[in-house]
Order: sequence, then structure tokens, then C-alpha cells
Amino acid sequence: MTRLPSLSSRQLIAALQRAGFEDAPHRGKSSHRALVRRRDGTIRLVIVPERSDLPRGTVHAILQQAGLTPQELAELL
Repeated sequence: MTRLPSLSSRQLIAALQRAGFEDAPHRGKSSHRALVRRRDGTIRLVIVPERSDLPRGTVHAILQQAGLTPQELAELL
């Protein structure tokens, strides 16, 4: 099992965008970014808080919402 790295929100957002996520229109507050991916009739929405360091638990929860594994995240970084 791959251990989750310590990431900033910018690094995580860039990895999610490489996985096919894009900015969700009219979503999120100023301190959060909303990203959406539409694929095969399924819509996945993830909310990423904009911080310099994200706790590993937060990264894990975002990956679950995105339907990604830690291994897939490591490949996207």
C-alpha cells in the first residue's frame, strides 16, 4: 500500500486535473476549489480546501470522493 504524501492544495488540484477533473462552475467558496469530472454517465464532484499543507486524512477523503487510489495519485504527481 502506498503511503499518502504530504501535499499542498495546488499539487493535489494539478494531479486531479491530469486525471480529467476541471473547475466546477458556480461551486465552492473563496477558500475552496470545486472540481468535477464527467465520465461514462457518472459525475464526480470533489471540494479541495486551498491550503499550503493538506492533512493526509483530508487527501485520503478527497481521493475517495474522486474515485482514485493512492497509487493512481502517485502516478499523477
